[in-house]
Amino acid sequence: MNKTPQCGVFFCQIYIYTQMVICIAGLGLIGGSLAKDLKQRGFASRIIGVESNPAHRRLALKQGLVNEIAGLEEAVKAADLIILATPVDAIRQILPKVLDMVKGTNKVVTDTGSTKLCLANIARDHPGRKNYVAAHPMAGTEHSGPRAAINGLFDNKCAIICDGEKSDQASLDLVNSMFGILNMHVILMNSSLHDISAAYVSHISHIASFALSICVQEKEKNEHNILSMAGGGFSSTVRLAASKAETWTPIFEENAEPVLEALDAYIGQLLSFRKHIAGGDTKNITRMIHQANLIQQVINKHP
Repeated sequence: MNKTPQCGVFFCQIYIYTQMVICIAGLGLIGGSLAKDLKQRGFASRIIGVESNPAHRRLALKQGLVNEIAGLEEAVKAADLIILATPVDAIRQILPKVLDMVKGTNKVVTDTGSTKLCLANIARDHPGRKNYVAAHPMAGTEHSGPRAAINGLFDNKCAIICDGEKSDQASLDLVNSMFGILNMHVILMNSSLHDISAAYVSHISHIASFALSICVQEKEKNEHNILSMAGGGFSSTVRLAASKAETWTPIFEENAEPVLEALDAYIGQLLSFRKHIAGGDTKNITRMIHQANLIQQVINKHP
């Protein structure tokens, strides 16, 4: 792996790496989309896929997402950068094994998991910890599998790097450069704060979508015309309800405490709306809607 310095907008120096061999474990939406852009944008000269699903292996090869498929040990041995893009429960199982394989080398390990504290605890005292950069590129759709992989999924999205002080500088440089190639904005956080923030801005949105979808389906059993009224607002609200249980059940399990905190806060706001609607309190209904409207101003303040 060779590198030459390159100027760019980032919080540390960006490098362009040549002859980079990348292992991507997990070839679904996130892993497949990473493979597409890292290959097409010249960051990787060769991508080795690791995938437990035979159908996904065949699709990834057919679509040209990866150059080859290999077992985890063989792929890690050949790679400069190892990206763990499986669901978080699988990352939890894989990470110690991969750190065992890379300790004492210059290989770099990163991940795409939506929860970070559990992984931080696993890696904390491992002799290969400096090779690991805990990351969460915050991008996605409700679709899954290699067919869902798309170009530009990560452009102008946010990437979180957690506990960066525990990684060595070379590992951080490499992962930062990868996010630079993907046109992502990088934010540094500690793992605990990340998990709380993710519960509020990501995980609760999925729960709300799942719950609304179930409510409407239950009502549809008795009133068969209800879905004929569904328009763009309903479709956009329940879009996330198509997300796979294989992805989200482990997230809710790993991040239970922050998710419950966010869920309690959300339920509290729903109960406030219910109270004001039941009481005909239009003043407070209007106040809450106006307060909700302010979120767009908050969002616009951030890249």
